[in-house]
Amino acid sequence: MFSNYLIGLREGLEASLVVCILIAYLVKTDRRDALKPIWAGIAVAIALAFGFGCALEFGSQELTFQAQEALGGSLSILAVGLVTWMVFWMRRTARHLKSELHGRLDAALAMGTGALVATAFLAVGREGLETALFVWASVHAASDGTPRPLLGVALGLLTAVLLGWLFYRGALRINLAKFFTWTGGMLVVVAAGVLAYGFHDLQEADFLPGLTDKAFDISGTIPPDSWYGTLLKGVLNFQPDPTTLQVTVWLLYLIPTLALFLMPARTTTPTPVRDKV
Repeated sequence: MFSNYLIGLREGLEASLVVCILIAYLVKTDRRDALKPIWAGIAVAIALAFGFGCALEFGSQELTFQAQEALGGSLSILAVGLVTWMVFWMRRTARHLKSELHGRLDAALAMGTGALVATAFLAVGREGLETALFVWASVHAASDGTPRPLLGVALGLLTAVLLGWLFYRGALRINLAKFFTWTGGMLVVVAAGVLAYGFHDLQEADFLPGLTDKAFDISGTIPPDSWYGTLLKGVLNFQPDPTTLQVTVWLLYLIPTLALFLMPARTTTPTPVRDKV
């Protein structure tokens, strides 16, 4: 449940910050007449993300077991690729996000209502589609027959909306750089578990070999139905009897990705220009 809460919080907060920046800019520049098109674009983006998530969930139920596993594994790998790109993109561009959105909004204001709707839709829609895909993959990986994974996502999204409102009202100030660094690192750990589970799905679909080749089996020590087994699965997508391929993929993704993400950003020193004689 915690991993799904983290996904909802992290992804939802990014979308909330985008909305806050757009709304605050229009209010400060006395362009309240443009708020309705912005909210319309945001509503369409949310509806699209929700519809995309429903299509993934209910559409996959009509498939055979093998097709479900193949689809789940493929989408899990795609979701991990997208969320990995997203955490690195946010780390690189977070400090310029506000000015970038202001520039797009200025251009949209000059073009008219349709451009305003499109600007808000594109700004929030990308986050929404990424969130829907990664949430679906994570819930699919952490599914334990209870609504807890979805409850975790819902609580994370509600927390993100509350934090966004507090930011907008000026009642809350935190170091967003540190926040996104810590949550981004934890999200990489969650993504490693989703990726390993995605490869396990492909093994169950007979797309990849090695389903019976277990790296280890500690089910007797950590029963999957115990409270601590459930906790480890909910937080880390832990499996007590993973295949060798799952463990290999988990290590090959987690170690280099986390090392690169936590590596201090390079600062370039401008080269002095020598005067020509």
